[in-house]
Amino acid sequence: MCSLFSDLAGGSEDGMAPQSVEEEDECVSGATLIAEALKMQNIEYIFGIVGFPITEVAVAAQASGIKYVGMRNEQAASYAASAVGYLTGRPGVCLVVSGPGLVHALAGMANANMNCWPLIVIGGSSDRNQETMGAFQEFPQVEACRLYSKFSARPSSLEAIPAVIEKAVRNSIYGRPGACYVDIPGDFVNLQVNKSTVRYVECCPAPPISLAEESAVSKAASYIACSRKPLLIIGKGAAYARAEDSIRKLVDQCGLPFLPTPMGKGVVPDSHPYCVAAARSRALQSADAIILLGARLNWILHFGLPPRFRPDVKIIQVDLCAEELGNNVRPAAALLGDIRAVTEQLLEHLNRKLWKYPSGTEWWSELQAKMKSNEETSKALAKQKQPLMNYYTVYHHIRELLPKDCVLVSEGANTMDIGRTMLPNYYPRHRLDAGTFGTMGVGLGFAIAAAMVTKDHNPERRVVCIEGDSAFGFSGMEVETICRYNLPIIIIIVNNNGIYSGLDSGSWKEILELGEPATRAPPVCLLPNAHYEQVASAFGGKGYFVQTPAELQAALKKSLVEKGTPSLINIMIDPQSDRKQQDFHWLTRSNL
Repeated sequence: MCSLFSDLAGGSEDGMAPQSVEEEDECVSGATLIAEALKMQNIEYIFGIVGFPITEVAVAAQASGIKYVGMRNEQAASYAASAVGYLTGRPGVCLVVSGPGLVHALAGMANANMNCWPLIVIGGSSDRNQETMGAFQEFPQVEACRLYSKFSARPSSLEAIPAVIEKAVRNSIYGRPGACYVDIPGDFVNLQVNKSTVRYVECCPAPPISLAEESAVSKAASYIACSRKPLLIIGKGAAYARAEDSIRKLVDQCGLPFLPTPMGKGVVPDSHPYCVAAARSRALQSADAIILLGARLNWILHFGLPPRFRPDVKIIQVDLCAEELGNNVRPAAALLGDIRAVTEQLLEHLNRKLWKYPSGTEWWSELQAKMKSNEETSKALAKQKQPLMNYYTVYHHIRELLPKDCVLVSEGANTMDIGRTMLPNYYPRHRLDAGTFGTMGVGLGFAIAAAMVTKDHNPERRVVCIEGDSAFGFSGMEVETICRYNLPIIIIIVNNNGIYSGLDSGSWKEILELGEPATRAPPVCLLPNAHYEQVASAFGGKGYFVQTPAELQAALKKSLVEKGTPSLINIMIDPQSDRKQQDFHWLTRSNL
C-alpha cells in the first residue's frame, strides 16, 4: 500500500520530500510513482488515450486526484493539454501509448513549442529487455521527441521518476515555455520498488521574474516619448504572462493606440477606445515607433518588414527570450525580461517624464477614419440580403448574443480570420485559435481544455467553439468526448461546403454526372450541405441545422439557455462567401 500523498508534503534541505517511518517497508508501482510525482508538481489535468502499456498510469492518476479526460485521438489530446498550459500557467499532461500513439501526439508538441505553451507528454514505450528486437510498437521515442520539445528523457530507474518529472515540468514553464517529453518503458509501469528508496522532489516554484536593464528601459521610454505615430502591439506572450493590469495602466495613462495579435485580444478589452484593431493594416504600415509586448515579428506580423512596416520604424521589443530579440528586424531598444515586470518599468519611466500621447493628433484622426471606413464595410456586408448568409451576416448575429465572458475558440481559414475582426474579446486568455503554427484541427481539443478549466474555476462561463467545416473534420469525433463528460461547449460550424470555398448541391451533382469525382471535383470542395449537427445528436447532444438569420438566433439562444447539454449549430452559408477586400494579403499566392 502507498502512503497518503499528504505524507509527502513536507520539505527537506535538499529539496526532496522526507520519507516517513511507515514507508520504509512499503512498495510502490511505477504507475503510482508517476501519478504521485505529477500530483506533487500541481498537475491538475491529463488528456490521452489508454492502452498498452499506460492504462495503469491513468488509473493511478485518478486515484491521486488528477482529472483524466479520455480523448478519441492523441492529436486532440496533446492540443488540449497544451491549451491547459496556456490557460493556467501550469502544464497539462498528454498520456499516450507507444509508437503510433506518440507519433500522433507530436503534432501537439510541435504546436506547443511554436506557441510557447507548457506541455508534458508522457509516452509508454517498449520493455527495456526487448529493445532492438522488434518489440511491439518499438520506436526511438526519446530521440524523435528532441525535435519537438525542450526536454526529452527516459528515467533510468523507478527511483528517478519523480526527479525527471519535476525537471520536465520546470523546463516546460521556465524561460520560453514549451513541450517536454518523459518516456516510460512498459516494464516500469507495474514494477514495484521500495518506497524508502524513492526521493520525491518538491513542487518546482513559479518561474523567477526578470527585469530589463534600466538603460534599455530609459532608451525605450525616450523613443516612445519622441514618436509621432506610436503603436503598442500586444501578443499572446503578454496574455500568458498575466500582464493585463500593467498593460492596461500603460495604455490608459500614456494614451497609446494598441493592436492585439489574435490571442493577445482581451488583454486590454477590444472595446477600449484606444484599440485600433479595425485599422490593423494602416496602423502597422504607418507607425513610426512600435512597442512589442510578447509578440514576435514572424509571419503573423509580416516579419516587421516593408511594405507592411515603415523602413525607418523604431521597434521597442520586450520579450522573455534573448534569442528572439532582433529576429528579422534590429530593435531600437531591446528589453529582456518578464512582460508584466518590464511593462511596469516602462510605465515608471514614462510617468517620470509626465508623458501622454495627445488625443487630437493627425495620427489618431488617420486611424479613426480608417476604422470607421472598415467597420462600415463590414456592416454593409453583414446586412446583405441573399438566399444564404455570408460570414459577416453570421458573425453579426452571433455577436449580438454571445456573453462577454465566454471563451472563444476558433479555427478555419475565413471562419477564423473574419471572426477575429467581428467578435470582440473583453478578457485575457479568452481566445484560442490556430496560433503561431497555423495549426488546423486544434479547435475541439482547445475547447475541451477550456471547458475543463472553466468548469473548475468559473462554472458559469461558456465555451464557444467556432469552426469552419473543413477544420471540424480534423477532430469531429471529439464531440463524443464533449458529450461523455457533459462539457459546457457550444460548437458552431460555419459551413461553406469546402476549404476556402465550395460548391452548391447543383454544381456537385453536375460534377458527379461528368464521371469520377476524384478527377473532376475541385480539390477545395467538401460534400455540400453535410449535416454535421447529427454528430452531436448521435451522442446525446443538441444539433441544429441553420440556414437563415432567424434560425441562427433561435438555435444560439436555446444553446445558451441549455447549459447542461453540449450543442452543435451547423450554419449553411453561401459557398462563395469571402472576406472583404484586403489592403494586403498574408498567404494568398493561390489563384483559386
